[in-house]
Amino acid sequence: MNSLKSFAASVAVSLFAFTAVNAADGKAKATNLKVDASKSELVWTGKKVTGEHTGKIALKEGTVMMDGAKLTGGKFVADLTSITNTDLTDKEYNGKLIGHLKSEDFFGVEKHPTATFVVTKAVAKSAGTYDVTGNLTIKGITKPVTFPVTVKPTASGADVTGKLVVDRSKYDIKYNSKSFFDAAALGDKMINDDFTIDVKLVAVK
Repeated sequence: MNSLKSFAASVAVSLFAFTAVNAADGKAKATNLKVDASKSELVWTGKKVTGEHTGKIALKEGTVMMDGAKLTGGKFVADLTSITNTDLTDKEYNGKLIGHLKSEDFFGVEKHPTATFVVTKAVAKSAGTYDVTGNLTIKGITKPVTFPVTVKPTASGADVTGKLVVDRSKYDIKYNSKSFFDAAALGDKMINDDFTIDVKLVAVK
């Protein structure tokens, strides 16, 4: 019986010593940071033959996963019902554009009020920069996309920035798209398939 107690005690000491050595190594544990939606933003830009439009989309929620200073994962959810335009000063035209973007011609926000991006892989390119691959879901359709991001550790967490290029034709957004209609017939009414989203996530502990 005494030998069994001695064995158990030695195992406990060994486990404690192993834990202490790992802690002494200074290896940081993976941390889930919460995205502060009030300080984060998504800025969209869409281009057409005759010009371009820009605007903002509010963040609903998000997380950033860090292992020390290394980005390992994350997710963000965009509130498409919040979409705004920032370049049209005429209130009527501005309202018409936003109404059209929310319609089934574009994002169909009544049925699909959010868009979601979930990180599946983050490949470090240099200090603080990554090629991030993830699944982007728009209008219930999920496709993989990859874009470059920069991660800056802060006293309260981390700032993550990047430019995401989205091919709308992959998400059944057909309006005046050369992927679905003859480009010559569309003429100057053609709208580019690609639009960009400048991502700024402020994540806190």
